[in-house]
Amino acid sequence: QPAAGAEVVAPGEGAQSLSGPPIAGQVDPAAVATRWPPSPDALRGEIPLVGVANTASSGIIGQDRLEARSPYRPAEILEAVPGLVITQHSGEGKANQYYLRGFNLDHGTDLAIFLDGMPLNMPSHGHGQGYADANFMIPELVRGLAFHKGPYFADEGNFASAGAIHMDYVDSLAKNVGQVEVGSFGYRRTLGAMSAPTGAGNTLVAAALQSYDGPWARPDDLRKATGVIRRSEGSRENGWALTGMGYSAKWYATDQIPQRAVDQGLIGRFGNLDDTDGGNTSRFSLSGRWAQRDGDQATRISAYAIRNQLNLYNNFTYVLDNDTNGDQFHQLDKRAIVGGRAARVYYGTLPGGMKTETELGVQVRHDAIHNGLFKTQSRAQYEVVRQDHIEETTAGGYAQSTVHWTPWFRSIAGLRTDWHTGKVQSTLIENSGSATDVITSPKLSLVLGPWAKTELYLNGGFGHHSNDMRGATTTIDPADGATQVMRAPLLVRSKGAEVGIRSETLPGLQMTAAAFVLDYESEIVFVGDAGTTVASRPSHRVGVEVTALWRMLPWLALDMEYASTTARFTKDDPDAPGRYIPGAVEGVAKVGLKVDNV
Repeated sequence: QPAAGAEVVAPGEGAQSLSGPPIAGQVDPAAVATRWPPSPDALRGEIPLVGVANTASSGIIGQDRLEARSPYRPAEILEAVPGLVITQHSGEGKANQYYLRGFNLDHGTDLAIFLDGMPLNMPSHGHGQGYADANFMIPELVRGLAFHKGPYFADEGNFASAGAIHMDYVDSLAKNVGQVEVGSFGYRRTLGAMSAPTGAGNTLVAAALQSYDGPWARPDDLRKATGVIRRSEGSRENGWALTGMGYSAKWYATDQIPQRAVDQGLIGRFGNLDDTDGGNTSRFSLSGRWAQRDGDQATRISAYAIRNQLNLYNNFTYVLDNDTNGDQFHQLDKRAIVGGRAARVYYGTLPGGMKTETELGVQVRHDAIHNGLFKTQSRAQYEVVRQDHIEETTAGGYAQSTVHWTPWFRSIAGLRTDWHTGKVQSTLIENSGSATDVITSPKLSLVLGPWAKTELYLNGGFGHHSNDMRGATTTIDPADGATQVMRAPLLVRSKGAEVGIRSETLPGLQMTAAAFVLDYESEIVFVGDAGTTVASRPSHRVGVEVTALWRMLPWLALDMEYASTTARFTKDDPDAPGRYIPGAVEGVAKVGLKVDNV
């Protein structure tokens, strides 16, 4: 390993090859460039992580491996993360549904997703807590992704107990891109991307347009536009970037339909009963990053401002509740977000020659939110169920220290404190109010090895997720304006542990195996369809994950993964017999074959 403060410059870094520092992610902050010399394997995206990763379930997916995938939707590149399944419903413009480690994560709860340092998860969202819409991404620009699972990382806060994914866009392109795609069911997509040296740095510009109808009797009529412009100078360790992004989409949606309507011939299999379901969304952001490596210290600072809006129209029950106007409802979420994070890493040597890495960091975010739930007919509003203005602020501080006690043993100890506060102004005065909570989460990881390019990991820690701010202030059910409801806690604690192994002993073969346990005090989520918070029981999950990446021949690679989780509630509920957790995907298996460089 190079001495502390040395900088490794990877071949092709100017074109954003992943043979250099991976991304501005969290697998091994800032130090990764000096602890990870370039290798031919890294150029193929098969990145060696022995000596770098702190858990068996952490990983880095290089750009080459992402390019080998064929995502139908932008977020599907995230399925490169072992054990993660991504689906879609209620139209092509809505955020995806995520499943990981026995969780039905809905649209993002407990899976923290970041792009260029900006959080995608939206607290107190009009449709679902932690709503993470990745449809604005341009997959061809993603430089790579870093992921890890479990509440063992001090630099991760809200929504990260099941896992966290960090992605970056490239700063420059090896060559400019012009691309046209044509497919069935009205699929059309055009992409233009170019970069050029400007002054002491680079400027990147990209835009994508997409349309799609789908197989439905009422076409999706998706219309989507995305744009990116970025100015950057220097490297990821010593440099800066300023990025602007814009995105707009609108669509119609065909939701679930009654089986009896199909059996009676009223509609076909791809028909619908309300052809005005769907929505529109927009997202505009400005973000920046700055980093400097100076001797035995490294500093990283990032900041962002985001303007996001979603209008979503659904009709799941048609005329069950209102046989005159129908049961369609409109969910609105409009917000402005500002935030940022700063971290400083200190590299040192203890008596006896033991190397240390100590990271101190702070993160802050404020959301100014206007959202609501309305009853509509053909998208025309006729009744307000609830309408709220929310000011929500989160701040977190952490310290994490890595000590290399011997050449074969290192420890990573961390402590994180999160402060969460907010105020709600609701159409029902009884549901207005404020709430504040603080939670502290210790973490500890022990790494043994490497021996013969093999490491053993022991990890444990506490984490949390926040609940919808409205759930912490609501006392009256907005559906009838009279029924008393109990307030929900603002922050819910999780705790987990993991034991794992990573081996790169055999040439061309990378293998990991992990067994984990993860408990939650309560799986409480805001139900946007009803405008209320439902508190469920404490939960317990135990599972195993196995992955293998085998470069069988210089031009042939096999990628395999298997995950199995048992997910159960730990207490009985007379209103919901049994302890099975609804929607928990308890088994995932994937196999991929890659042919390249033939």
